[in-house]
Amino acid sequence: MNSIKANPYYAAGIAAFIIWGFIPFPLKALADYPSGQILYFRIALSVSLLLVISVFFRRKAVEATYTLVKEAVAAEKRRFIVFTLLGGLLLTINWLAFIYVINNINIQTGSFSYLLCPILTAVLGFILLKEELRPNQWLAIGLSVISCILIGTGELSSLLFSLLIALSYAFYLISQRILRAYDKIVLLTLQLLLAFALIGPFYSYFAGDSAALPDAHFFMNVGILSVVFTVLPLFLNLYALKELTSGTIGILMYINPIMNFVIAFVYFNEETTLVKALAYLLIFISVIIYNINLKKRRKTGSGMPVPPTSAVTVLK
Repeated sequence: MNSIKANPYYAAGIAAFIIWGFIPFPLKALADYPSGQILYFRIALSVSLLLVISVFFRRKAVEATYTLVKEAVAAEKRRFIVFTLLGGLLLTINWLAFIYVINNINIQTGSFSYLLCPILTAVLGFILLKEELRPNQWLAIGLSVISCILIGTGELSSLLFSLLIALSYAFYLISQRILRAYDKIVLLTLQLLLAFALIGPFYSYFAGDSAALPDAHFFMNVGILSVVFTVLPLFLNLYALKELTSGTIGILMYINPIMNFVIAFVYFNEETTLVKALAYLLIFISVIIYNINLKKRRKTGSGMPVPPTSAVTVLK
């Protein structure tokens, strides 16, 4: 009975990551435009849509968040402000780096970063939040390090970009855990508003000297990127989290980079070297090893213990 009840939540979670798996298509369609320009309009359209949703459909959540912050002690208010600002900055860095990598390096590098991200989040959770790691998880971390070394010996720039994407997202997840008492959509809306305020004055710099000016093709694909590949999967993911544990969502998260890899090789005909293929294989193995016995964790209270790799709010 419980599994039947959970089916729509599983479907929502799977659908969210399948949608994100296809994100190379709208990004590649915008390859002629500067990455900063794509980022600028993606944030602008996404935050506009989220503001409409918040005002007309989620006013109670906004009011509840405002009340929560207003009644908090001074230290909690400062923490809310600092980590909301930090979240907006980290999302800006993450999105800009990912767009640049997909359009200027290759899809493999972007995919590798999101396979690496949960492992890095685990390490940061251990260092910053004192979260415990099981022996098999330390083994997975060790394999991930070897995988990074292999990538670095072939293309150091690809490794550095992968680490930038993975670390910015991992730090974002950590910051969201610290703000876990607040509504995720309200937080995201505030963070994107801050991100837009941060990059807004520098539009001419982000646009660069590109000969490709925004046109109907540009706005259609940025609109698809904002609505279909940002806001829609976010809502599906949050709906799934109502019933599924964040550990389950963390496992479903791997659908996304695996699909990216398949699309890179099958549709965009990207090539790889033997060393990079071995590195990718090692990271896949480390993911499997990391999640061994995850399902055996006993459910307590309102949910299962949150493993270090869990995606509090998953955004691409």
